[in-house]
Amino acid sequence: MKNIWIADGHCDSIGDFAAGKRNLKETAKFGHWDLTRAKQANLGLQFLAAYIESEYKPFQAAWRGLELLEAALRFIDNNSSDVFLVRTQEDAAQLGRTNKLGLLINIEGGEILGENVFMLDLIFRLGVRSIGLTWNERNAIGNGVGESEGSGGLSSFGFQVIKRMNQLGMVIDVSHLNEAGFWDVLRHSERPVIASHSCAKALCGHRRNLTDHQLCALGDKKGLVGVNFCEDFLSETGKATMDDVVRHICHIAEVAGVDTVGFGSDFDGIETTPKGLENVGTFPYLVEKLSQCGFNQNEIAKICYGNYVRFLSDVLM
Repeated sequence: MKNIWIADGHCDSIGDFAAGKRNLKETAKFGHWDLTRAKQANLGLQFLAAYIESEYKPFQAAWRGLELLEAALRFIDNNSSDVFLVRTQEDAAQLGRTNKLGLLINIEGGEILGENVFMLDLIFRLGVRSIGLTWNERNAIGNGVGESEGSGGLSSFGFQVIKRMNQLGMVIDVSHLNEAGFWDVLRHSERPVIASHSCAKALCGHRRNLTDHQLCALGDKKGLVGVNFCEDFLSETGKATMDDVVRHICHIAEVAGVDTVGFGSDFDGIETTPKGLENVGTFPYLVEKLSQCGFNQNEIAKICYGNYVRFLSDVLM
């Protein structure tokens, strides 16, 4: 479709760059994401996640998070003719209007903060605009989906984090957060929030997916869900195709409204991909599939990029 560009809410590729495995500019023999294929797919916005691996938690989490942040900033500097850092509403307004790819840095794991709210201000000054509050386990902010049911939601420190992120204009990412924590965030955040890489639990019962009640709540708060391409989240069989991705998009649009759904591929953070969506270069095929499934051009534009632009204009400052 003409004039359609793509926004993607999650990829984990910066870990390979930090390790020196790939430069992320040219296509390598492995990996889902690189600038060459991203440009070919007309990608205009990418949330670049710095995932803090479990082996660094808790004592080396801040060090690892800053190491990944430095790598992300270095990647942006190295490719300044092709990318730019998204930090403000003004930056968000430029998305899709320039030939450069906008990159928004997300820290996947609130462990980078330790128990210090001032760390939010520090990483904000360094360009971070989004934090995934937890991964699957508990941290000082709250409990991830891997903790036992009834383990509680946000901690007192977690509520401080939500308040300060709202004040700074940072994107609160509730993917990986347990359900109690999800509701704590929805009740206390004054700004819309995102589940950057999650799917619909009504279609696949994985613990990482969201109930219809949660999806509706995100829609009511003008939030956003980026549909994850992880096969285990898309299908009970653990094997998925592009049709399964579309199925989850359709369900979320029906339950929570078409303004609530977008893409959250999790490229380079998932081991296998749905058939037909093997890498970032395959996004145009997904756009075409949406047009075949009854979405009109305005709705497709919202799913592909419009919802992200609106969301960022509501959250960033």
